[in-house]
Amino acid sequence: MVFKRLLGSLGVGGPTVDTVLDPGAALPGSNLSGQVHLKGGDSDFDIEHITLELVARVEAEHEEGESEGVVAFDRFTVGGGFRLAAGEVRSVPFTAMLPWETPITELYGQGLGIVLGVRTELSVAGAKDKGDLDQLTVGPLPVQEAILEALGQLGFGFKSADLEYGRIGGTGQQLPFYQEIELTPAPQYAQAVNEIELTFLANPGGMEVVLEADKRGGFFSEGHDAVTRFTVSHDGVGHQDWNAIVDGWIRQLVEHRASYGSHAAYGHGGPHAGSHGGHYGHGHDEHHHGGHRSGPGMGTAIAAGAAGLAAGVVGGMVAAEVADEVGDFFEGDEEEED
Repeated sequence: MVFKRLLGSLGVGGPTVDTVLDPGAALPGSNLSGQVHLKGGDSDFDIEHITLELVARVEAEHEEGESEGVVAFDRFTVGGGFRLAAGEVRSVPFTAMLPWETPITELYGQGLGIVLGVRTELSVAGAKDKGDLDQLTVGPLPVQEAILEALGQLGFGFKSADLEYGRIGGTGQQLPFYQEIELTPAPQYAQAVNEIELTFLANPGGMEVVLEADKRGGFFSEGHDAVTRFTVSHDGVGHQDWNAIVDGWIRQLVEHRASYGSHAAYGHGGPHAGSHGGHYGHGHDEHHHGGHRSGPGMGTAIAAGAAGLAAGVVGGMVAAEVADEVGDFFEGDEEEED
C-alpha cells in the first residue's frame, strides 16, 4: 500500500515521490528491496539524497498508564546527488538489509496487529520532507516459524502481539523496543499461568528466545513474572524436535516461576531480569516429528488465533481502508513532530 503526498516543504509544483516495495513479506536480517519513483515538478530540482526510514508503532508503559508513539529504528540512504528535470520521471532501485530484530507483522499470511512502515525522505535544495509512507510486511524466520508452529501444536493459542518500548535485561537486544507475542496457555499449563509472553531477539549467529509467564494476580499488584531465556541456531531447523524442545522450555519457565513464587523481583513495569535458560544449536540432532511442517497442516491454533485477531483489528474494513488508517497514524505523528 502506498501513501503519497506532495512535498509540503516545497509547496505546489515540487517533485513527488512514490516508493514501491517489492511484493511479498520481507524477513528479519534479509534484504528489503523496491523502487523509489520520482516525478519532477514545475522546474528543475537538485535531489541531494533519498533516505528510507523504518518506523514502528510502539507502546510505552509509565506511571500514568500506557501511550503509543512512532519510533524510527533504522535509516538507509539509497540515492541522491542528481538533478531532476521539470516533469522528469525517474526510478531509483534500492536494496537494504532489515535489522535482525525487525518485528514479525504476519504469520501464515495473517496479520498480527503490528504496524511497521517505510518512510521516504527526500532532501531537495536544502529542504527535507517525508513525502511517502509504505506499510512494511515482515514474515518469520524459519526458526521463529518452527517455534510458533510447535506452540500451536502443543495447544497454545495466539492472544495478541505488540511492540514495547524498553530493553530486556540480560539479553543482546539492539533495538530500543521489543516485540511481545502473548499466548494463552495450553490446557496442561492453564492452572499455572494466565498467559505466556514470547519475544524473539534474532542476530546473525542465532536467536535469543525470551519466555515470560505471568503469575495470577493484578497487572501492577501481586502478579509477578518469571522469565527464562534460551538460545537457538538458525541452522538445522528442520532436524529438531521442536515440540519437545519448546515443551521443555515451558516446563522450565513454569518451574522457575513456581520456585520464585511471590518473591520474584521483576514485574510488568520494568526491564525483564532474572533470566536463565539453555542453548539449542548444532549439537541437538534429534529428528523432529511434526514440529515444523509445510503444506495444509500449517494452520495451527496460533495461525487461527492470528486470523481472529486480524479480523478484530480490521473490524470489517477493506484492505485499502486499513492502509489509509495506517497511513493516517503515521501522518498524524509527522504533524506532531512538525
